[in-house]
Amino acid sequence: MYYNWKEKTNTDELKVVCNLIRNGELVIFPTETVYGIGANALDENAVGKIFVAKGRPSDNPLIVHLADKRKIEDIAQNITEVEQKLIDNFMPGPFTIILERKEIIPDIVTAGLNTVAVRIPDNVIARGIITFSGVPIAAPSANISGRPSGTDINDIRKELEGRVSAIVDGGKTQIGLESTVVKVINEIPVVLRPGGVTPEQIDEVIGNVRIDSNVFSEVNSESVVESPGMKYKHYSPETHCRLIYSEEDLDQIFYIKNLIKEYQGDVVVIGFKEHKEKFSIPNGRFIDVGSKYNYEEIGKNIFSALRKADKIKPGIILVEGLKKEGLGFAIMNRLLRTCGYDYIELKK
Repeated sequence: MYYNWKEKTNTDELKVVCNLIRNGELVIFPTETVYGIGANALDENAVGKIFVAKGRPSDNPLIVHLADKRKIEDIAQNITEVEQKLIDNFMPGPFTIILERKEIIPDIVTAGLNTVAVRIPDNVIARGIITFSGVPIAAPSANISGRPSGTDINDIRKELEGRVSAIVDGGKTQIGLESTVVKVINEIPVVLRPGGVTPEQIDEVIGNVRIDSNVFSEVNSESVVESPGMKYKHYSPETHCRLIYSEEDLDQIFYIKNLIKEYQGDVVVIGFKEHKEKFSIPNGRFIDVGSKYNYEEIGKNIFSALRKADKIKPGIILVEGLKKEGLGFAIMNRLLRTCGYDYIELKK
């Protein structure tokens, strides 16, 4: 079933969707970050359907979505002062915190860990579904595992239709990147996955923040991870991608132009609108993700751009990189994984 709630939520359809969740079915719904594919987090069989629908490895933990901060203590315990401060400042919003779990959460949700990832989305549709379902909802991004996350139903409907019981279309998502995932270790927030809440924002609240060493490096296949988006290939189209970054625009442009020649024009460049006229490639082979000065715009557009580029089926997709600051920190994290760490950073 497909429901269009771009303009407003339909009450009768909301009842149907919530009944599906309660009855152990899967529903795709929007959040402010990306679309999620959700199931009743307390129903082990329902959660198992998520892994089947996505082709997701079972040792990749899920995020549990709630509608209200007061519900956190239903699924987590021993919340520290620092954890509570993060909850108070960043929830609801694009922020996930790793907490000590209660036994009510099945092992399948947490990959058998004693922690649970908790988020409260800042999206009316998402919170309405969670509230009226009356259960916490486990929901990874709505996509086949490894593919770019879904930020627009039109990008993911074909690949997921038939794998879920209902699809709720709330329009294009606001942020376009998954939530920031944080675990507090020795009273210091550690960013396991960067996202819509930046390290700078966390530092302003806590006065301290650390970045996990795996944010910009590959994780060993045998490693245990507490956050999604750390271990496996993610956010990738079928076409191979290469990420290029330089502090100097001209160097970045020059390097990409040489690659275009090397591949005899059989490329798609994903880049900034200010650079569009710099590349001599056939029409339709440059995909503009927005201004290089507007990281929010780039974050919102990057996954759709990757899917659009993949449909062209070029020999390679070349992606312009950006500075690892603010939201650019999260964007570059996603792009490194998109490109399978095929990354060129040009030095001065």
